[in-house]
Amino acid sequence: MLFNSYIFILVFFPLCMTGYFSLNRFKKYTLAQGFLLLMSLWFYGYFTPGYLPIILGSIVINYLFTRVMDRTDNAFLRKAEMLTAVFLNGGILFYFKYYDFFLMNVNRLFSTDYTLHNILLPLGISFFTFQQISYIVDAYRGEVKQYTFLQYASFVAYFPQLIAGPIVTHDELIPQFMDPGRKQFSWENFAAGLYGFVLGLAKKVLIADTFGIAANWGFANILGLDTTNALFASLAYTIQIYFDFSGYSDMAIGIAKMMNLELPANFDSPYKALTIGEFWKRWHNTLTRFFTRYVYIPLGGSRKGQIRTYCNIMIIYLISGIWHGANYTFIFWGILHGLFSVVYRWKEDWFNRQHPALNWLVTFSFVNIAWIFFRTDSISYGLTFVKRLLVMEFGPVNENIVNAFLLPEIRFLLRNIPQLGFLSDSPTLLLTAFYGGTMALILGSRNVRERMLAFRPNIANLIFISLLLFWCVMSFSGISTFLYFNF
Repeated sequence: MLFNSYIFILVFFPLCMTGYFSLNRFKKYTLAQGFLLLMSLWFYGYFTPGYLPIILGSIVINYLFTRVMDRTDNAFLRKAEMLTAVFLNGGILFYFKYYDFFLMNVNRLFSTDYTLHNILLPLGISFFTFQQISYIVDAYRGEVKQYTFLQYASFVAYFPQLIAGPIVTHDELIPQFMDPGRKQFSWENFAAGLYGFVLGLAKKVLIADTFGIAANWGFANILGLDTTNALFASLAYTIQIYFDFSGYSDMAIGIAKMMNLELPANFDSPYKALTIGEFWKRWHNTLTRFFTRYVYIPLGGSRKGQIRTYCNIMIIYLISGIWHGANYTFIFWGILHGLFSVVYRWKEDWFNRQHPALNWLVTFSFVNIAWIFFRTDSISYGLTFVKRLLVMEFGPVNENIVNAFLLPEIRFLLRNIPQLGFLSDSPTLLLTAFYGGTMALILGSRNVRERMLAFRPNIANLIFISLLLFWCVMSFSGISTFLYFNF
């Protein structure tokens, strides 16, 4: 089920809120938690009910492993049980996400003819698998309390963060389920959460999907791009993926807030970053936290000397690339980020001596170019796109890119406000307004998390959120899924 859909906003979420808080009000706490779990499973299986046995089987198996570890005193056996559970989770993820990719490369390398299974990737499997691996490892380390199966299942399947994160740890969510003070409806939390949800919805529906039209055209016509259109298309995707993924995370946090629950922030204005290291502390930072805590530090982190540190950095970014998808483009994207991170670590003193504006420009330009390989179907197409970007052949902006921004509401304004006629006569000015205004919003304003922290219920905010929500709902005719549903 999509957050940006009529059924979610008009049916699912009102029903979920009403049932959950009504049961809690009558002190039916276990029933309320069970109701929330069932609603989460409905949310997950809405489009494809066949996914439900996969997530339910994963939840049961992992919970049983933690209970077995709890009863095992032998240190060697406990470690064996933990490793078995981790490799089992990895094996399940490998089968659904990478098995066909593996067979395809075996066929290519050894001229074999293994049949590809065309396995359908279950929604959110990368997210709930990593979440459960973190739980398994923490249980092995003795950092997990005795939770009931219902509490554990609710932690894994809680619908706001189930499909595209943030990747939550048990100590961040399960104690909140158990907290009596969070079981009663709060108008204050509901208002703040609704504010965050609507802002995130606007980021997805009004901004990401609009820039996505321009990006889709550009990446579908790489061979015909000149420098001008390659620049507009690549920057369109850079903006699209930012507002798409951060919009989802904002909506997830807003939904949880309306239910008196706090999810960790997943974005902290990453395009404001001055260095690549800072970018990864701001972009999808719960994934960065997972890799740091469960991979980088166990590998030795930066404690084993310079060369080992560089190797560990490359391993982390290689795994990050593989995690995002079964395609060499993701692997290459991860390697690019790893190499730039190593270069920055190696020449950190030089970077620190440069003007912050130069460091920002270098970092943002690199991220923008790396996104090209993340978006294209093959590395060769990515290289072709970069060549078109650097060939320095400038021409007029293609009408397909211009038309992406001539939304119905924009056309209405142009028809009815004569003073705006110059925008329709000058596509460059129209695109400058969209691209420039969006970049100003990214770099010059507070992010949604910061706005939620400073939120105060008042008439002005009520009117603003009501109008923005109405605008978003009226734009649902072009519903699109979230980009990170693919990962």
